[in-house]
Amino acid sequence: MNSRRKNPQSVASKVFSTIAGHGRGWVFTPVHLQALGTRTAVSTALKRLKADGTIRQLAVGLYDYPRHDKQFGVLSPSVDTIATALKFRYAARLQPSGGYAANILGLTTQVPMKVVFLTDGPSRKILIGKLVITLKKTTARNMATAGRISGTVIQALRWLGSRHVDDDIVVKLQQRLDAKAKRQLIKDIGYAPIWIADIIRRVAAQKGAS
Repeated sequence: MNSRRKNPQSVASKVFSTIAGHGRGWVFTPVHLQALGTRTAVSTALKRLKADGTIRQLAVGLYDYPRHDKQFGVLSPSVDTIATALKFRYAARLQPSGGYAANILGLTTQVPMKVVFLTDGPSRKILIGKLVITLKKTTARNMATAGRISGTVIQALRWLGSRHVDDDIVVKLQQRLDAKAKRQLIKDIGYAPIWIADIIRRVAAQKGAS
């Protein structure tokens, strides 16, 4: 494998250099590498890198350049890095929802093993070890705030439900979100259900949000 890496003209060398250039922890798909050579050549390079332990296959068509820890060994990639790779692979937007959205905002300490992203792409399910990532096709309205903090807040509050959103939740959001994020919430308030819009007003009413 060393000779392939040293040869700058080979597809294998280009594939390895690209992967290494992104650094440990990068999650990627063959689509990320398609400009480096033919589909067969890239696939062959990935198989060899997988065989010698350089990269790890997480799922069908999904790999990572794993990080290592002296105490814990090979580390699992974060959901966020996986999502970034999936967005590129499927050329689709993803919006965190459910318990994962709540976890991102610190509204729950429970890290879900079943993570759901709303998407404007096709629905699908990806199994990575014990982690299940579901991409769920949704409406244009739900995706209108994708990629913005407001979308994550709206989906987190949906998951919690109106009966479980108390003053403590409001305070946590006030402390978690800066003035810029609160202004964004107000801009996107029209995409929220009425009861969530009321919560958003309370969160953004904190001094410094205007």
